[in-house]
This record gives sequence, structure tokens and C-alpha cells, in this order.
Amino acid sequence: ILANVVCIYAELDLVGRNVGVRMGLTPGRDHPGLAGTFWRISTGMSAFFMLELLLKFAVFRCELFVDAGKVQRFDVFDACIVVLSVLDVSVFSTMEVSSNLSVLRVFKTVRLFRALRIVRTFEVFHSLRVLVGTVASGFAALVESLLLLMIVMLVSSLLLSQFIAETWQSEFFDQETRTWIYRHYGTASRSAWTFFEITFSGGWPNYVRPLVEQLGFGYAVFFFLYVSCVVFAMIKIITAIFLKHTLTIASMDMEMMIHEKMKERSLYSQKLLDFFAAADTSGDGMLTLNEFEEIMKDDWVQNYLATLELQTHETRQLFSMLDDGDQKISSEEFVKGAMRLKGNARSQDVVAIMHECNKLSRKLDSIGVYLQVGRSTSACELDPEHVEGASL
Repeated sequence: ILANVVCIYAELDLVGRNVGVRMGLTPGRDHPGLAGTFWRISTGMSAFFMLELLLKFAVFRCELFVDAGKVQRFDVFDACIVVLSVLDVSVFSTMEVSSNLSVLRVFKTVRLFRALRIVRTFEVFHSLRVLVGTVASGFAALVESLLLLMIVMLVSSLLLSQFIAETWQSEFFDQETRTWIYRHYGTASRSAWTFFEITFSGGWPNYVRPLVEQLGFGYAVFFFLYVSCVVFAMIKIITAIFLKHTLTIASMDMEMMIHEKMKERSLYSQKLLDFFAAADTSGDGMLTLNEFEEIMKDDWVQNYLATLELQTHETRQLFSMLDDGDQKISSEEFVKGAMRLKGNARSQDVVAIMHECNKLSRKLDSIGVYLQVGRSTSACELDPEHVEGASL
């Protein structure tokens, strides 16, 4: 996919360079023969992606696009891009001799859709996928924010246009100043576009300083309020809202949470294995009590285990909790036991202990009842009156 994007970039760069050479704007010579090479590369990539799509459809059938009643948007989008790419190299490329240049230009824009295949990589890069999901889910909030900003910019531009209308028409100012004012604030449309640039381009001093220097300090007060309230405050608030929305989407993304948990678990296991390898001085893959006590004498090791949320106050007790009874600890036992001992007691562990205690209590009660019945039976056998009554 990335190679396909690089190929498109190189092809468009070559086309532009060849045009520049023919127009005399770029030194060197053009390379018209490379166009066929890029076409063959594009054809091969399109065939590869189509073969991949057909194989996936043969395996998953309709579940490729609709799984459990849910439309798989990425797969549908990918299929559309692959079909457009195949049409590009098989149909649209043969229309280059067409005399209808407007229709030809529309067909050639299909080639740009090939670059959109890179969206498929969002399923690999989870952070990018969360970002795309946030933009899609926050589209309504984006439209509302832009609408609010547009209203503020429009009102501000109309207000300034009314203030400045008579000024730029006056012959008191030189022609260059009047021309600059007209170009930026002469009409409502020009003024609105200038305020759009002031708000989003970050170069607002270029549009403000000439007014302040030529027309007076009153415009400095106007733009001070606009830049402070709109360019700084409103933009920052909208950015904060989108950031909060992004974090909310990320926290609700179950796949992202599972991926992060698996990544954290893998990293923690690797740290435990590194410690086990350092403690296993014999190199036999088993950790004995002597080896464990020897490495635990090092303060750095104790601090390292503390960062892994393992309590190391009692070395023998910790070893016994990790050991399965053979006085040796394997790497698998060490990792599993350490991950269970990580941190403080969890509610799940407390509930499990309470459950075992209840089972043990019921067993003890049963034993007590059994012993009481047995004691009563023995007392009856030793009672003479009970024995005489039984004989009669």
C-alpha cells in the first residue's frame, strides 16, 4: 500500500517535471519513456490488490462486508478503491486519445483514489484508526464549531467593513494604501476572506498592522479584542473540546483497550523474564532458593521489583508463593506467579479467598455434625438402661 502511494507520488512528480522542462522552467531533459514503466507498475499493483480482494471474498463471502449485521466500512471502502483502480488501468487509461478534455480530466481524477488505499493501514496502526474514528464521530461537533466561527467572522468582517468604507475611498490617503485596504477589506466578501485568514492562518499581524499604522490606534483595540477572544480563546476551547472527545472515543474503543492491555502485559512479562535470566546464575532454566536469595540481597534488584509492583519484604515467603512445591521455579512459573502477585490484593482475589473460606467452613461444619452424631451413638451404647431396653 505504501509502495503504491510512493509510485503515485513519483509519477505525478515526473509528469510535472516533464511539463516544466518543455516550458523551459526547469533545467534538464524530460523522460517520456518512464510513463510506460509507471503504467506497468500501476497495472501490477492493481492486479495484486484485485487478487487479494477476490481471495478474501472467496474465504469470507458476504461476511467480508457485513458481519453480524454490522457493515465493515473499511472493507467496503477498500473494495471500492480496488475496483476504481482496476477501471483506471483497464478502461480510463485508453481514453487518453479522447478529444473531450473535460470528460478525460474527470476520468483521470480516479487515479487519485489509489492513494486512499493507505487508509487500510489504519487497521494496523491503532492510534491512526482511533483518530479517524474520532474525526468521523465528531463531524457534527466540527460542523457546529465551524458554523459558530463563521458567524463570528462574518459579523466582525461586516462591522469592520462599515468602519473602513469611507476611509479607503477618501483621497486623503495615498493610492497604495487605498489599494491595499480595498484588496483586503473593500467588499464584504474580501473582508470575510481576510478574517478567515486572520483566524486560521496565524499571520494576523500582516493584515492588522497596516490598518493600525495608517488609520489609527482605534483599530488596534478592535483587533486586540478579536484576536484575544476568537483567535486565542475560542480556538483553544474548541481544541480542548475535540481533545476531550478524542480521549473519550479512545477510552470507549474496546479493541484499542484490549490492544493496550495485551501490549502492557507483554512488556511486563518481558521485564520479568529479564529478571529471571539475571537471577538464574546456573543457566539451567530453573531458579532455586539460594539463587533467589542471593540476587535479592542487591538493593537495586529490590527497587527494580518494587517498580514491577512486587513486594519483596520476605524473600522466602515470596519464593514459596511462586514455587509449586518442587523447590524450583521455572520461567513460566515465575511469570505467572509474579503477575498474580502484582500490586495489592484485588477484589477478585479477595472474593476467591472468601469463597474458599466458605467452602472450608461448610466442610468443618459437616465434620462437626458427624463427630457429634458419633459421640451420641457411643454414649447410647454405654448406657445400661438403654442396653436393657434394647434387650427387652
